[in-house]
Amino acid sequence: MITATASPADILEAGRACYLTASVLDEWAGKATPKQREFLHGLLAAERDSRQASRRARLLKAAHLPATKSLEGYDWAAVHFPDDYDKEQLAALDFLDYAQDLILFGDVGTGKTHLAAALVAACCNKGIPARYYTASSLVMALRRAKEAGRLDKELAALAKNQLIAIDELGYLPIDADGARLLFQVISDAYETRSLIITTNLEFSRWGTVFGDNNMAAAIIDRLVHHGRLLQFRGDSYRVGHALMK
Repeated sequence: MITATASPADILEAGRACYLTASVLDEWAGKATPKQREFLHGLLAAERDSRQASRRARLLKAAHLPATKSLEGYDWAAVHFPDDYDKEQLAALDFLDYAQDLILFGDVGTGKTHLAAALVAACCNKGIPARYYTASSLVMALRRAKEAGRLDKELAALAKNQLIAIDELGYLPIDADGARLLFQVISDAYETRSLIITTNLEFSRWGTVFGDNNMAAAIIDRLVHHGRLLQFRGDSYRVGHALMK
């Protein structure tokens, strides 16, 4: 019960001990004066905003991004979109609604990693769980989980993300066991959540990455079914802005 002598500490203790229900809110809002309702709305709005900010911070930390990236100010000059898709649709994250995949393919240093990381960050800022990996770090994490007998738990944790970005596919070869683990992630995501794959290798060379043409074909088959190809062409941003000339 709230009394006229309730202290800030009393209110804090009461707030920590309960979860608000619609019936209680409706009752107290109904008998409050306009000024009291304004105060109550301000309190609840501040609590909502605080919870959302905390969730965004937790998701960004859990995403393990290599650096903080944003779509704001991103240079789209090197990106060539399919005829039926544009940067506005991409920035709106509409591909998540249909569990569509994105393949970011093209030259080194043209912004593929930046865009993948920025899309993961955009998800987190909207309260959507997302995770970033390099292809090698994902295979390593899965391998460690398998060796420790917790592969199922690792895959279940991955499945909680609505978007998984797998960066730098093709930069390092993957052995047969790693290829099977990566295939499992891609297969599990098929038609349930979205993937972003960045690579500088055309599909015809993916067999060299996985060491198995049939495995590569099965992975490509799943990615292209509900996927879009964004092509990156141009000179390396890093080389163009390097201190070393």
